[in-house]
Amino acid sequence: MTDHYESLSQSQLVNLLRKRDGEKKLGLVWERSEIEADAAIDANFIACAIDPALSDGAAPWRNLVIEGDNYDALRWLRMTYAHRVKCIYIDPPYNTGNKDWVYNDHYIDPNDRYRHSTWLEFLYRRLELARDLLANDGVILVSINDENRAKLEMLMDEALPGMRLGTFVWRTRVGGNDKKGAFLSDNHEHVLAYAKPEFRFGGTEKTFDLYKHWDEVKSDWYRTGGDLTKAHNMSERKNTYYPLHDQNEDIWYPCNPDSVWRYSSKKGPAAKIRTRYMEDFIADGYIYFPLDQRVVVWNSREELDAAIAAKDVPGSGNAPFLRADLPDLDFWIGKKVGFGTPSLKRYKSELKTPTQPLSSWVTPSFEKDTISGIDGNEIVAGTNIEAAKTIKEVFGEKAFNYAKPVSLIRELVRQSTSYDDLVVDFFAGSATTAQAVMEVNADDQGSRRFIMVSSTEATAADPDKNICRDITAERIRRLNAATTGKYADLSAEFAYLRTREIDFDALNLSLAPTEVWTALKAMHGLPLTPYVSGAAWNEYTVDGVTLILADRTDDALIDRLRQLATARVNAFVYSWTPGQLKTALGPVDFEIRPVRETLVKRFQQ
Repeated sequence: MTDHYESLSQSQLVNLLRKRDGEKKLGLVWERSEIEADAAIDANFIACAIDPALSDGAAPWRNLVIEGDNYDALRWLRMTYAHRVKCIYIDPPYNTGNKDWVYNDHYIDPNDRYRHSTWLEFLYRRLELARDLLANDGVILVSINDENRAKLEMLMDEALPGMRLGTFVWRTRVGGNDKKGAFLSDNHEHVLAYAKPEFRFGGTEKTFDLYKHWDEVKSDWYRTGGDLTKAHNMSERKNTYYPLHDQNEDIWYPCNPDSVWRYSSKKGPAAKIRTRYMEDFIADGYIYFPLDQRVVVWNSREELDAAIAAKDVPGSGNAPFLRADLPDLDFWIGKKVGFGTPSLKRYKSELKTPTQPLSSWVTPSFEKDTISGIDGNEIVAGTNIEAAKTIKEVFGEKAFNYAKPVSLIRELVRQSTSYDDLVVDFFAGSATTAQAVMEVNADDQGSRRFIMVSSTEATAADPDKNICRDITAERIRRLNAATTGKYADLSAEFAYLRTREIDFDALNLSLAPTEVWTALKAMHGLPLTPYVSGAAWNEYTVDGVTLILADRTDDALIDRLRQLATARVNAFVYSWTPGQLKTALGPVDFEIRPVRETLVKRFQQ
């Protein structure tokens, strides 16, 4: 264990000693090389590119599925999503010796004096990166069996100091075997909860900072921004593709043909609905129509056709809501058409008011009717039987082993997040966490987003195996495609990304513009869109923020930037040659940032 010290420089040895002297002496100890661990984080740069063919739904994409080693994916996420994740849930390998996982699920190096060191180090490096993703009110939830709970808890104390909240206990099955000969069946597992200081479970107090609008009629505070659309197109949901009308201002809003309204209209085809009609929501004051927006009137079909050709119509990003191939375009002639985005109002008084803290005991679903005092704060979840049944329902076969029941993850997500929060699972496997997010959104009309990370798990014996593509992403695709049954209301469009390692010295030549565009959009909290190759620049505007990636400098780009400067637009401009662009453009109010330096600085934070 000491041979490698001879190869270290004096400064490396001094830093190593200082680090060890400053560490706590009480806690879990395992074999690890701090120098190797520190070097691994910045060993190379990680880029991600979108595969449109494997993505699902129309861009812009708010959810992500990332194919790659989760250590690489976490390094990319730390660059792009640091301090913005509300909830991380993972179900890591349990170190049980199972042979059917690509990493052998048995992290034991025969050269280690402590037989679990490799497993612990594997998790420690990932938990350190995950910690940097959490928002100030974020939480990380980790499933583990009874045998390894103590080791993992002490490891998390090291990786996430001062963040420990407690442990949930849930029943994995009914009955069980006496594996250790002591007539004791281990029918339960644990979910360890670690969180930042401002985090609160839904069973305790809530924050009402977003409820800043006052409704005189209802005498209540409300918030805006609730998503009125879902990830189905006009062919899949004909009864929810229709123009929306603000009768007070006589302004009409076209529906996104690739992401239709969430609620049906009374004027559309007859359909069974689970909620209310859109007209009912409008009449009761639950729909917010933009006040400060652009409104146009096309007085002839020629004017409308010209606007469509110029893409000067309402839309989202590069996706126009009015296109030449759509039916009934004459409907829009002579009407006032709004370019803003209607949204759902959420009233403060209509939120559930919890009355007691969340219990650490997860009530089995088969016992919920026999337990008194369940008041909505408790988590009720099924066993592993439910998990296996759900996998078979979605895939038609047993496509994945050891999945968790969606009810467990769904209730953890419900208790840990609010309407617009981001959820990450970097051991995504069968995408149970993604389905849980989708179900919570369907229940409360929320707009939570998810990032699922999974590897291919390909081996030399099975080089074509791809768990991420064929299981993780495929489960979400099938849920999105469901038009009947209990999954019909679930929807979540997603971009499919792949990680790629690049040496820092090769960034200027190897880093593709599409990879830069994906990273910049994620860094600015914008939904992802495909990169338009061949253009001098790519541009995306949403909610008053304009992002531009300049691949090359030409007169058209200079003219466009001067337009933005004159309009005093909140713009973020990135260029490989910012000096050249600044010289050609002259003084402007917005900053022109260098691509390489910006990404490297964020990556090595």
